[in-house]
Amino acid sequence: MRYSDLKGRKLVDTTSADTVGKVDGFLLDPATRSVVALEFKKTDHGSVVAWSDLTAVGADAVTIAEATVLGDHDERQSDLATKDGAVLKKRVLSDAGEDLGSVHDIDLDPETGALVELILGSKKDRRSIAGSRLLGVGSYAVVVAAE
Repeated sequence: MRYSDLKGRKLVDTTSADTVGKVDGFLLDPATRSVVALEFKKTDHGSVVAWSDLTAVGADAVTIAEATVLGDHDERQSDLATKDGAVLKKRVLSDAGEDLGSVHDIDLDPETGALVELILGSKKDRRSIAGSRLLGVGSYAVVVAAE
C-alpha cells in the first residue's frame, strides 16, 4: 500500500464506530525499516498511534480498538517526527555516493508496516528502491545500499 493512498484515510474507533481522525503522516524507523506509527489530524485524543495499536489498515479506513490508543509522541517517536526523520521529498544517495533522485512516496506492508519500497522520481520517471536497501535517514538525505 502506498502512503499517498493512505493519507487522508479515516481513523475509526471500532468500539464506538466513530471517526476520530484522518491519516496525516507516518514515522519511519530506519533501523527497523518500518513505519512505527501513523500521525493523525482532527483528533480530540492526541495525534499519534503506534503501528502495534492499529487493528487494521484497510482499503477504506484505519481502525483502532478504542480512541485511548491515540496519544502524543513518545521519546523515540519524537526523534523520528523531526524534519531530519522525514523521508518524503528528500534526496536519495547510495552509500557509493550516487544521487538517485528524491523520494516521492513509500510502499508499505499494510499488515506489518514494513517498508516495501521507496518510490522515486516524477510520474514520467518513476522507479523504486527496495526497502531492504535503506541504511539511514538524515537532515540532508536518505541513504540506501548501492546495487
